[in-house]
Amino acid sequence: MRGTSATSLDAVLAAVDAAQGDARDLGSQLFTVVDAIDRAPALRRVLTDPSTATEAKQALVRSIFGGKVSSDTEKVLDAAVAGRWAAGRDFTDGLEQAGIVAYVRAAENAGIAERFENELFEAGQVVIDDMGLRRAVSDKAAPASLKKQLLTEVFGGKVTDETLAVLQQASVGRTGSFEKVLRRFDRLVAARRGRTVATVRVAYELDASERDRLAAALQRKYGNDVQLNVIVDPAVVGGIAVTVGDEVVDATMSTRLETARRALAG
Repeated sequence: MRGTSATSLDAVLAAVDAAQGDARDLGSQLFTVVDAIDRAPALRRVLTDPSTATEAKQALVRSIFGGKVSSDTEKVLDAAVAGRWAAGRDFTDGLEQAGIVAYVRAAENAGIAERFENELFEAGQVVIDDMGLRRAVSDKAAPASLKKQLLTEVFGGKVTDETLAVLQQASVGRTGSFEKVLRRFDRLVAARRGRTVATVRVAYELDASERDRLAAALQRKYGNDVQLNVIVDPAVVGGIAVTVGDEVVDATMSTRLETARRALAG
C-alpha cells in the first residue's frame, strides 16, 4: 500500500501491537470482520467514506460488531475507520494484514514463531505440489467454508493453530490464487519478524551446513536475517536458483543448458 492507505495501515498495525488480550482471538476476529465487510460492499463504502465523520463510522462499527468482538478488535476497527484509504479494498486488505500480524504476535507469545514461519511455507508446498488439493483450495466457485474444512482435515493436529488459520485465510482467495496469497502472507510474517524471505530451488535437499552457509551469504547481501524456503526440484539438475522479492539469481544447470541450446540453435 502507498500514500494515505500506507499511513492508515500503520495506525491499524499499531493498534494490533498495543492490544492487551489474546492475540490469537484478535486474529480470528479480524478475519471474521473482513469476511463480513467483504460481503457487504455498501457497508465498506460507508466505513471508508472520507465525508462521514469518524465518530459516526465508529458508532456504526459498534452497532454491528459490538458484543461480538473483543475490546482489542474494536480498537483496531476504530483505527481503521479513522484512517483514509486510497481505495475501499485497501481498507479490508489492511484489516486482513492486521489479522496476520495478530497471529504472528500469538506465535511469538507462545514461543513458536520459528515453527509458525516454517510451517506456512512447508504446508503451502504440500498444497501446491498436490494437484488435486491445489485445485480444490483455489476453486473460486467453492464455498470458503468447504475449503477451510478441507485444510483442517489435511493439516489439523499437524501444524499450529496459527498456521492453520493463516492457511485457511489464504484459501479464501481475496486477492488472488492460494499460492499467490500465501506467498504474500509468508513475506508479511517474515517482515514482522525482521527477516527477508529467500526462496531457493535446488535439485536435492540441502543439509544443515549448506543451509547455514547459504543463509549467512544472503544475510550479508541483504543486511538482515533471512527466512530460507527451500524447494527441491529434480528438474533443476544442478546448481541453485534464489528468489528474493523481485530479484532472481538463476545459476541452475538446467538454465545453463537451455541457454546453450538456444545459442547453438542460432
